[in-house]
Amino acid sequence: MTEFGAVMEPSPGYTAKLARQLEDMGFEVLMTPDTQNLCGDPYGQLSLAAANTRKIKLGTGVTNPVTRKAAVTASAFASLQIESEGRAICGLGRGDSSADFVGLRQATTEEMRQYAEQVKTYIAGGDVMLGEKVSTMRWIQPGEVKAVPIDIACTGPKTIRMAADQADRISFAVGSAPERLSWALDTLNARLEETGRDRSELSVGAYIIVLCHPDEKRAIDMARTISGLVAHFAGMKHAPVDHLPPQLKPLAEALKTDYDMKHHNQSAGSHLEMVDDAFVDWFGIAGPAQKCIDRLGPLIEMGLDHVYVLGGSDVPHPHSAFVKAFVDQAERFTSDVLPHFRD
Repeated sequence: MTEFGAVMEPSPGYTAKLARQLEDMGFEVLMTPDTQNLCGDPYGQLSLAAANTRKIKLGTGVTNPVTRKAAVTASAFASLQIESEGRAICGLGRGDSSADFVGLRQATTEEMRQYAEQVKTYIAGGDVMLGEKVSTMRWIQPGEVKAVPIDIACTGPKTIRMAADQADRISFAVGSAPERLSWALDTLNARLEETGRDRSELSVGAYIIVLCHPDEKRAIDMARTISGLVAHFAGMKHAPVDHLPPQLKPLAEALKTDYDMKHHNQSAGSHLEMVDDAFVDWFGIAGPAQKCIDRLGPLIEMGLDHVYVLGGSDVPHPHSAFVKAFVDQAERFTSDVLPHFRD
């Protein structure tokens, strides 16, 4: 059965309570971004959520190799794994807004690979070579902490191939159009065939844009911000675009220079003028419950082991109200759509 998760920004004073609410609503995973200038710190918030929940898995969606050293991330996740009694997931990506807002570049695919290896080794109680320095988590004995799954967010072909080799979980961030997900799965399967790695060793999933609302126009409007954000992942500075379908390629090329990072994940972003209704309706899933069921079903049938729901909020400020409105909106999904995939 497919595992469903919610992606919600951590908000001090609210995360623990909302995590319990999401668990009660039926979500099995909560993923929180690690983007220090835009939301609260995820690790403290996830530990508080662990104390206030019983079974929901808790992770970053995503952290990165740029703003946190591997030892820092490993220590944080080992702590969360202990506090949550084995429910932690280390979601890892390049570092987009988190790096940009402090004037740093994103990680390369090779840096992500090395980082994932180092985090795994640290948590296992092993030695990490940093140049000539032997680095070890002194407070962790080998085998003391249950392994934390490494969940790599992937948009481009190089990252998908790397994740096929390195990850325990792979989560495509390619939008919700069937042809995009089919391409990502084909790229993954080709790499698995090359290396001989068994597909069963991986949990394969995707970040899927889903806005469930009886008013389709309002749903599309609410999905515009997150659609622009995910489309931007395909249009990062050095990202290849030749493989992109015609619905996405022109926008991705434009977003290489015209993405309004100042208003990242905000409805005020100037780049959203380029993200029209037709694109949102193709790239995301937005509308009444039956439409969401009809569009989401074929994606799950492609073989997704997990789905991380990217939703929306129509309350921009303050941050606490923003995340609370997200959870309220997600309740339509869990009451009207999710039960269809639980039968």
